[in-house]
Amino acid sequence: MITSEDPLPRRYTPADLGVLTCDERRRFAPGAGADPRADITLAWELLYRLEPDLYDRLVSAERLHPAVLGWLPRDAGRIVEVGAGAGRLTLELVGRGREVIAIEPAASLRQILARKLAAADRGNRARVIPGFFDDLPVASGSADLVVACSVLTPAAGHGGEAGLAEMERVCRPGGCVAIIWPNHLGWLAAQGYEYVSFPGPMSAEFASPAEAVELARIFYPRAVGEVRRRGQRRVPFDVLGINPPRDLAFKQVPG
Repeated sequence: MITSEDPLPRRYTPADLGVLTCDERRRFAPGAGADPRADITLAWELLYRLEPDLYDRLVSAERLHPAVLGWLPRDAGRIVEVGAGAGRLTLELVGRGREVIAIEPAASLRQILARKLAAADRGNRARVIPGFFDDLPVASGSADLVVACSVLTPAAGHGGEAGLAEMERVCRPGGCVAIIWPNHLGWLAAQGYEYVSFPGPMSAEFASPAEAVELARIFYPRAVGEVRRRGQRRVPFDVLGINPPRDLAFKQVPG
């Protein structure tokens, strides 16, 4: 039984893997010994599918640095977002291109994103479709900007070299592939990606002090005591113990 006290690595067990489709199981939980209690990336995949609203509450608090959004082009033709999730970036992309294709493997997150686009009257500017990093359902060379936010890792199931190659395949010559709030900067640098970071203090902005404590218990358990002591809905990222969403890695696809 899941409770609000459970940190993410203890929320799920192998019994929860049945929520994954065959394609998802092959990518995220191969082999007989897959266990979300020992594999944090697998725990995240289960979170997306079992508790998508909880994930949406988290990313709604982790707002991107305004300069990251300002860096993105404003006049692209087609934008492809990979791993769109609940739409932390997607709604910012709509209006920057004539078309946005938001690719997300988890059906539960696609539903949340579709509702948000409809509520914002942006549903006619974006298509939300299923797909995986290693098999993007988009034609080669068809996008001016291909972007992923806080989802790409070197692991094969979560991008890896095959995922980067797919993103670059989809991008037109002279276009840009951007990895926002990247992990594993050395790996991206070795793949030819440049790095940009923007200065200034940043805080997560929760809906209330109570929500800050609740979500800290799950996602930042080492910080929960300090979050509770402060009693504020705004919590600096350094208190949470994570790098702020202030940076990106990018690569211009050769023309």
